[in-house]
Amino acid sequence: MNYSDLLSAAFSGIAVNPRRTGLTMLGIIIGVAAVVLMISIGRSFQGYILSQIESFGTNTMDIMPTGFEKFGGNLDSLTIEDFERVKRLSTVERVVPVIIVGKPVGYGREERTPMVFGATEDIFANYGLTIDHGRLLDSADEEGARHSAVVGYATALDLFGNRNPLGERIDIGGESFTVVGTLKSVGSLLLSDLDKPIFISFSAARSITGQDYLSYMTLKTVGDAEIAKRDITELLRDRHRIKNPENDPDKDDFIARSAEQVTSIISSVTLGLTVFLALIAGISLLVGGIGIMNIMLVTVTERTREIGLRKALGARPRDILLQFLAESVALTCTGGLIGIVIGTGTGWFLSQIANRILGEFHFVLSFSAILLAAVMAVGTGVIFGVYPARKAARLDPIEALRYE
Repeated sequence: MNYSDLLSAAFSGIAVNPRRTGLTMLGIIIGVAAVVLMISIGRSFQGYILSQIESFGTNTMDIMPTGFEKFGGNLDSLTIEDFERVKRLSTVERVVPVIIVGKPVGYGREERTPMVFGATEDIFANYGLTIDHGRLLDSADEEGARHSAVVGYATALDLFGNRNPLGERIDIGGESFTVVGTLKSVGSLLLSDLDKPIFISFSAARSITGQDYLSYMTLKTVGDAEIAKRDITELLRDRHRIKNPENDPDKDDFIARSAEQVTSIISSVTLGLTVFLALIAGISLLVGGIGIMNIMLVTVTERTREIGLRKALGARPRDILLQFLAESVALTCTGGLIGIVIGTGTGWFLSQIANRILGEFHFVLSFSAILLAAVMAVGTGVIFGVYPARKAARLDPIEALRYE
């Protein structure tokens, strides 16, 4: 039997009972669709996050106290003197000291709790924020500790609605601030809404909070960020009198994290999560394979007389084995193709929803996922089709012809 006849016989065999064939393929369809969907959405989400990080530039870095990430860690380990010394490093282009003002924001009877950042004017360039109306904070605001505020797009809309916010006065921590500007919408970064914060001068934030230490520093480096990180780490260890020759980050009272590190961490996490979800989705392929084997065993029983007749006419055991194995693979391949289409279509549809919610979320069609799903579908057909096919090939032709 040549291959074209084999394929024709295989598809003719599975077309005899279309309802049963459809139900049998359902597990394969779901499994393949789930694998394609999980990997594609995982890759899309990874690309979304990495593109946001890269939009701020690869030479960005944050220096924060260990209390930001470790329970019980210091929150007051970074000082204004640390900022002044870091600013002098040749590997640092611009550095911004930041104080987070944990105070509610009021306007009339309205009260909100957006993040309020006290920082110098360079924070807008570091974060890629641009003015929509009015102006940004400047050196005069910092030097005079003026009570000027620049409001994020979403917070401005929430507090003032359609009114012009410029010149309006808001209350921050019991003190009155004048709105001098509103920012353009930039969306989210790592699920943090950058349209909500309010920015005031660093000197005004110190006045409100009475805080003589920094919440964190954000900076742009000159050239290689890893060289800048090394310089900053050595400087702060020396200033904080930390002896750490083995370079153990647990001994430091600060964390220096570059954009490259964040990118690497996120890539590892999303890859691991995607693989895990794909493996979970692949379990349904195992269930579908068991269903394939069960149906093929039933098919062998139903076609016992046909097998006996074919053997009596000269069919070899190899021909019988290949025929039933081909039917099994035809089932899984057909289900796999349908699953790939469904998985791809569902992924594209979900990405459109995510794009409306998050913005700039692009669907990434993973050809590796499609190839993996196709290989898994064929492999499932072969693995779970071998036993029924061998059983059919080993039938005694005389006994098979007598089978009722």
